[in-house]
Amino acid sequence: MTKFVYEFSEGDASMRNLLGGKGANLAEMTGLGMPVPQGFTITTEACTQYYADGETINDAIKAEILQHVATLEEQQGKKFGDSENPLLVSVRSGARASMPGMMDTILNLGINETVVETIARKTNNPRFAYDSYRRFIQMYSDVVMEVGKAYFEKLIDDMKADRGVTQDTELTADDLKELAEQFKAEYKSKIGSDFPSDPIDQLFGAIQAVFRSWDNPRAIYYRRMNDIPGDWGTAVNVQSMVFGNMSETSGTGVAFSRNPSTGEKGLFGEYLMNAQGEDVVAGVRTPQTIDQLRDQNPAVYEQFVDIVTKLENHYHDMQDMEFTIEEGKLFMLQTRNGKRTAAAAFKIACDLVDEGQITKEQAVAMIDPKQIDALLHPQFDAAELAAAQPIGKGLPASPGAACGQVVFTAEDATAWARDKGADVVLVRLETTPEDIEGMHYSKGILTARGGMTSHAAVVARGMGTCCVSGLGDIRFGADEKSFTLGGKEYKEGDWISLDGSTGNVYGQAIKTVPAEIGGYFGRIMEWADAIRKLKVRTNADTPVDAKQAMDFGAEGIGLCRTEHMFFETDRIAAIREMIVSESVEQREAALAKLLPMQRGDFEGIYEAMQGLPVTIRLLDPPLHEFLPSDPDDIAALAADMNISVEHLNGVISSLHEFNPMMGHRGCRLDVTYPEIGAMQTRAIIEAAINVQKRHPEWKVVPEIMVPLVGEVKELAFVKKIITDTADALIAEAGVEMSYQVGTMIEIPRAAITADEIATEAEFFSFGTNDLTQMTFGFSRDDAGKFLDAYYDKKIYENDPFAKLDQVGVGKLVETAVKLGRQTRPDIKLGICGEHGGDPSSVEFCHRAGLAYVSCSPFRVPIARLAAAQAALKD
Repeated sequence: MTKFVYEFSEGDASMRNLLGGKGANLAEMTGLGMPVPQGFTITTEACTQYYADGETINDAIKAEILQHVATLEEQQGKKFGDSENPLLVSVRSGARASMPGMMDTILNLGINETVVETIARKTNNPRFAYDSYRRFIQMYSDVVMEVGKAYFEKLIDDMKADRGVTQDTELTADDLKELAEQFKAEYKSKIGSDFPSDPIDQLFGAIQAVFRSWDNPRAIYYRRMNDIPGDWGTAVNVQSMVFGNMSETSGTGVAFSRNPSTGEKGLFGEYLMNAQGEDVVAGVRTPQTIDQLRDQNPAVYEQFVDIVTKLENHYHDMQDMEFTIEEGKLFMLQTRNGKRTAAAAFKIACDLVDEGQITKEQAVAMIDPKQIDALLHPQFDAAELAAAQPIGKGLPASPGAACGQVVFTAEDATAWARDKGADVVLVRLETTPEDIEGMHYSKGILTARGGMTSHAAVVARGMGTCCVSGLGDIRFGADEKSFTLGGKEYKEGDWISLDGSTGNVYGQAIKTVPAEIGGYFGRIMEWADAIRKLKVRTNADTPVDAKQAMDFGAEGIGLCRTEHMFFETDRIAAIREMIVSESVEQREAALAKLLPMQRGDFEGIYEAMQGLPVTIRLLDPPLHEFLPSDPDDIAALAADMNISVEHLNGVISSLHEFNPMMGHRGCRLDVTYPEIGAMQTRAIIEAAINVQKRHPEWKVVPEIMVPLVGEVKELAFVKKIITDTADALIAEAGVEMSYQVGTMIEIPRAAITADEIATEAEFFSFGTNDLTQMTFGFSRDDAGKFLDAYYDKKIYENDPFAKLDQVGVGKLVETAVKLGRQTRPDIKLGICGEHGGDPSSVEFCHRAGLAYVSCSPFRVPIARLAAAQAALKD
């Protein structure tokens, strides 16, 4: 019989998949003898069963939970709803992957009108009792019944204003008692029934809410961002309450064993006295720094420091811990490997190696490759920054630089950035988990409330997004579309800049410059390069891109798209002339104008790559993309071609296609117009010969790639054009030069006939963008219009254009690899779609036996690290 509930004393860290990260760590800390309030964990399998049973908790699981409630009551000497010794618990989620702020927590569960009076009498502290009661009503209403918290916050603010106070802690016991009644009235008006008073009803409502929250929109979005499968489910932790809001000798806090922004070793964190945990992370009050606890309670501080040291030495990683002090006694509520900035991640990993805590391989494995993105993002231009004056200073919650237009809601941030392409800075009183999507689309986040461990700070650091929090001087306008800071009003759409490393806020746009990478990055990447088997190339069309990729460690070019070169102003006229030509002679005359330009482009790229392999794809897009649509441009081209505007419009109209992505493009252009392939081959080979002569120490071996092949005879036809041209040029130059001809596998038919295609192709490069498009049968440019509906209905968990579909597209890749090698055992295999920079897709490529991945320059370090981690997993 499956066991669905475990006491903390029954588990350990190895049971993470079953108990979730929080439950496994609570069990581990219990086993280490640390002061953990006792309780039990309802497993992730129970969550999965809940959904299998139609979103209900079945009788067997209910019975098992009630058995553990009875055990907890016995351990604590307290009972749910008891008028003498009432038991109160917290209910927290805990998935196996850390999802900070994504799931919902309920504190003080078990309290009701009878219990609150008992607590007030026994503690002789009615203020504490009613503070706990009003918090529970608010949390339960929001999390379990989904009433929403905004009205409750307004009631609190109205009462503080009426009483002439600014802090929640200044409200009296009578005030809080009145608030609790107001809260219950609001609950009844929204739900239509009285607030539940039976603790068991409260408990099962809370457990169901945690299970439900696994599928709330923000959790689904977070999982999609972080490659977390939807079928993992979440565990639920039921833990006896300890109270940080009992008195001024009680408190609660969040701390890290190292600075999560910089990686510096040493205790870093914040706490609030006379508060509960939600106050720290929600930013309701601005907290004190952890070192101030040394002065307030030296004994608790020293005990906490000792526990922190033990936990970091035990887990061999930087720890993120939650703690509560109840009447001067310390309790540990959670520990986990802490979220950190990219810069901190590299420093911490290197320092742990230097301290002898971990190996180099473990250091490589512990860094999230996606974090490298943040490390490579721009910083402010030093000169412009020096000339700018800050208008305010908050807490430097997440480093980096951000410049954008002000928006005030997460919905507007998403709409402006995703739909309009705008750079935005999200300005909020405080952020909540509901804001996750808007935060993701924002260049930076600015909040008036909250500390270094607030929701905004933690989530922004995890995303690598610049964040300044706790800027209390901000005053928001009544219209909720403006704020005042530094004596000036800023409205929606105004430009501001944030420095997440200093906390400074500027009332203007400040130019950004590329980031500089530190030595810790170099050490980790050196270790990664020694481990990985996959080579990493780049997709680059210019010498500048190629040089950037080389600086990031690229080992060649896996995709050079020749068509991108044609859009420059000095050559677009020639390509247009070639397209509208009506004879071979006219086309060749136009192509002759393009030849020196293409040759120069390729020479620049060969020079930049210094003898490393370069794969050049022949012209791919449909020809109509190059033609003008503006009437003035059409008239100018007609004059240049000495044809009438009417005739040219007729040519343009004739090139229109109903489905151009599956139309006259790729190798089909070379079949129709062989002179295009001949000109491009001439440019590729002549450039290689010229560079080889200038640099005899390099071995330039051009790799000429024919796109969109679906039939071996197509490839054979185009290959003959290439070899006839190349061989004649090499013979004429009197040099020794080898080259290769291969193809992109981007049509499903090519994948399943790869054994035939390999008779002609010396290499395959999987063009997974088009292969995904043709396999799924939808356009990558239009799929965004309906994919959200597919995510909501759990048809897809991920965007298949961002993360390789390993079930369908992956099967085609594996088939082509197997068939290609059957025909040509030494065939070179790579991938050049943007999937080449996605860590999970890189891992697939390693397993599939590819030789290299190719991605955009700024994703090269991500691919290098992901390739090393794939090798370590293997």
